[in-house]
Amino acid sequence: MADNSVEFVSLQCEQRIVIKFLVKEGTPVVEIVKRLKAVFAEETLSTSTIYEWAKRFKEGRTSVDDDNRAGAPRTAVTRDNIAAVDLAIKQNRRISVLELSSNIGVSVGSIDTIIHEHLLYSKVTARWVPKMLTEQHKQARVSACQQLLDRFNAEGEMFLERIVTGDETWVHHYTPETKRASMQWKHVTSPSPRKFRVQRSAGKVMATVFWDIKGVLLLDFLERNHTVTGQHYSDQLEDQLHPSIRSKRRGLLSKGIMLQHDNARAHTANVTSSTITKLGWEVLVHPPYSPDLAPSDYHLFGPLKNHLGGMKFDTDDDVKNAVQSWLHIMPETFFSAGIRALPTRWKKCIEVQGDYVEK
Repeated sequence: MADNSVEFVSLQCEQRIVIKFLVKEGTPVVEIVKRLKAVFAEETLSTSTIYEWAKRFKEGRTSVDDDNRAGAPRTAVTRDNIAAVDLAIKQNRRISVLELSSNIGVSVGSIDTIIHEHLLYSKVTARWVPKMLTEQHKQARVSACQQLLDRFNAEGEMFLERIVTGDETWVHHYTPETKRASMQWKHVTSPSPRKFRVQRSAGKVMATVFWDIKGVLLLDFLERNHTVTGQHYSDQLEDQLHPSIRSKRRGLLSKGIMLQHDNARAHTANVTSSTITKLGWEVLVHPPYSPDLAPSDYHLFGPLKNHLGGMKFDTDDDVKNAVQSWLHIMPETFFSAGIRALPTRWKKCIEVQGDYVEK
């Protein structure tokens, strides 16, 4: 473990050397931070530390080593204690600084120095995922992504231009603002704002959106007391989506539609499969439990609901108008970005061996 801690220490010096070089080259600090994170990932120095060292080098500093500290040496920050903290954290990722201080017998300040300056750890919250993926699920995801990535590499931009994607989502009469959306500037003398917990309203509307690299092709709302069955979805594809593509995307039908949708029961029903075959469309492979690979889930519905957060609607028609208005004002570049993100997500999924792709 002692050798391992030496690697962490040398990693700090390595990054300081890079900072020194880039500062002399005249690179902005913002760009330095970006480039360090691209190379060192989670082991990157904190942003404030990068700014501090950049400032020192701009002022003429030449050494990349730590300054000798005045007064008594900090003997608690030793290789053995660094190794002990590293081991304790790896055994229990939720252990607190106070627990580490008590167990190892050194001050909280020394523990903090070891964690942040030597081991380069930072504490983050757990990320919610749709499902605990099995190895079979991960293998299916990797296989599907590799197949799609190979198609994209072979066919290029035309492959993305032929994709039509769509999905359903509930839109409530009232959706509370997210914590991030409700953030506001606060002066040091001002009281902290309060946000009361509010539940989504019971009133809701099922919206179905089909779109491609250029924008929305079809927006449809499910009638009350109805459900999305295979027959309903099949009729939607044939009687609504097909005519819409014909009128809005001249020539796309002749190039061949590639339908990207998830594995919901209505999407995979026999009647749906028969209709898709009749229309002459191709269905892109989509692994189970993979909303992170579905453009509507990772790109469209989140921003839509963030926009509607905090708004209250009295009727279903008010909800429908709000959804329609938001989709109408979104530029083509928004939809283009969602489709063009697919190859990057396929590649990332392969790199993480089938695990979920981060936002």
